This record gives sequence, structure tokens and C-alpha cells, in this order.
Amino acid sequence: MSAKVLVDVIAAARPNFMKVAPLYHALSKVSWCRVRLVHTGQHYDANMSDSFFRDFGLPKPDVHLEVGSGSHAEQTGRVMMAYENVCLEERPDWVIVVGDVNSTAACALAAVKLGIRVAHLEAGLRSRDRSMPEEINRLVTDAIVDLLWTPSRDADANLLAEGIPPEKIDFVGNIMLDSFELVRPRIAEADTLAKLGLDLDRYAIVTLHRPSNVDDPATLALLVDQLVESSERVPLVFAVHPRTRARLESSGLLERLESAPAVHLIEPQGYIDFMHLVTSAQIAITDSGGIQEETTYLGIPCLTLRENTERPVTLTEGSNRLLKPAELVATVDQVLGDETRRRTPPELWDGQAAGRIVASLAQRIG
Repeated sequence: MSAKVLVDVIAAARPNFMKVAPLYHALSKVSWCRVRLVHTGQHYDANMSDSFFRDFGLPKPDVHLEVGSGSHAEQTGRVMMAYENVCLEERPDWVIVVGDVNSTAACALAAVKLGIRVAHLEAGLRSRDRSMPEEINRLVTDAIVDLLWTPSRDADANLLAEGIPPEKIDFVGNIMLDSFELVRPRIAEADTLAKLGLDLDRYAIVTLHRPSNVDDPATLALLVDQLVESSERVPLVFAVHPRTRARLESSGLLERLESAPAVHLIEPQGYIDFMHLVTSAQIAITDSGGIQEETTYLGIPCLTLRENTERPVTLTEGSNRLLKPAELVATVDQVLGDETRRRTPPELWDGQAAGRIVASLAQRIG
């Protein structure tokens, strides 16, 4: 490894920014590597993008593809074309893609077709639900890349069952928890409730954005009813995703939430402020993948409004539960009455994944 190896690290959406940060910092410290940070622009709202770069001390991206929004096909196609041009101008030795967003599959496809080696961080997760765009992205990416870094043992088993050679798979643990530990002191010191003008001793944090929950007006109306009723048990702090806000407005449901005295609607937050809200919450109510992991690490009850999860370890070894919208109020009652919440985090969920990833990559290069 006499000459520095050029490694492209792809960032695209809120969860990816967080996962990229500890890996970017770890790779930047090794002598054999030159890191190129590529922002695809899949999330372009400042609250959903720029704030995460600030929170984690990431530099301005070396490359910004600025693809913006669009249908799945439009977004994926734009990323493929734009990233292919980047690779043709200066060819990386390795490309690291993260998670399961459209940019993950798009950059992997573009690089692999150019004969560039690709590693997938957070490989092997499966929901078994192909109606989820993320599941298609996971399957496509894992089928074509050269190196698969898994966060849990079940992910290894999934890949082996799909015929992935074992020598391509490295179990490295959960990078999300590296991100949390990277800024944990700042999370603890944040005074987010006061900044938001909220005086709450106890509350539940809420995030919802998946099409299965917010796109159908009937399902969304049921969820709004359940949230308002749940707020009579415990106040809710609801960080409203731009997509969800648009659906609430178009369905005429936003006013119902705004008029509920114990429902506090806030804008999406940067990671530090948001995780301060999570760490101080009695319950998390979500359909997010990442929050299932973070609450398991912290031992906070998580009520996930989904039929399935690609992170089953959060159910078997963590504090997560899957439930249907109609079950929310009853489950909130149950959780508020249960004091036995803490569990030991799953294997290698220890905040040290980035170091293992760097070692794994060095082994392949050396």
C-alpha cells in the first residue's frame, strides 16, 4: 500500500450521514487512504442534510451530485449517471455505500459496471417485504458488491442463505452506535426541550414517514386518532418529516394534531438535538429503521408502526415491538406500566464498528 488508495464514501440521506461520519473520520486517520466524500443530494433540505454534516464535524463534500427529489426511477437514474461521470473523471479504488436508500443501489451499480470494487456497510438486513423500496435496494446492492459489512449475526445468515460467499462477509457491528458515541457528550449537554419552548418532565418522541403509514388517508387518519389518544397518557413530541407534513395537510389532518394540547409538533432536528429528545423520552413511536437500533442500544421502549422489520435483532434482543396502527394506544398503556425496560445490547453494538471496518478494508487492500 505504497500509494494512497482512493476510497469514495457515499452519503445520501439522513441515516447515511450519521453512519458515514465515524467511518469517514476513521479512514481519514490512516496513512494508506485518501477519502473522497460524495454527497448525492438525495436529501436536500437543510434540516435533513446540512445540519448532520455540522453535528458530526464532516467537511464540505468533495463531490455534490445535487440530484434532488423525484420518483424512485428518476432519482436512481440521475445518481447513476452523475456518479458514473465522477468515477470516469477520477477513478476510485473502492466505493463504500451505506444502508438502503436509492443512492446506495445506484452508486453500487454505477461503480460495479465500471469494474470498481464496492463495499456495502449495513449489508444483509432483510424485511422479507418487497413492497418496500428499501428492500429492493438492499437485495440489489448485496447481490453485486465485493465486500459486505454486516451489523448483526442474522444479517450474515441472510447473505449466506442467498449464496454470498462467506469470504465476502465481515461481521463488524452496528456503525449507528459509533455515531451516537462520537457525539454523546454533546447529546447529553443539549437543552433541546428548552430551545423548542417545551416544558415537559416526561414524553414520547414520534417520527413517521413511511408510505405504508402516511400515504393512505384512512391509515393516516387512524394513526392521528391513536396519537391524539396516546397523548392523553403521555405528551408527544412529534418531529414531522416534510413528506408527512404534506400528507397531513392534504388529508386535512394537520389541524387535529395542532389542536391537541399534548401533541407538540416540531420540525426535523439535527442529530444531536434529536437524540437528546430520544435519550430523554419514555417511549419512541416510529416507523424508522435507525431509531429501532438506537433505542435498543439505550434500552428505551420503541413502538414500531410496521408489519415487519429488517432489524429483527431489535425485537429478539432489544427493546423494540412491532405493532399495527390500531394497537398504539393499548401498547402505550402497556409500556408505561412496565418498568423492566433495560436489556444488554446485541453483539458488537459497542461503538467500535468503524475501527473494525477500516481493518477489514485494509486486509482486502494489503
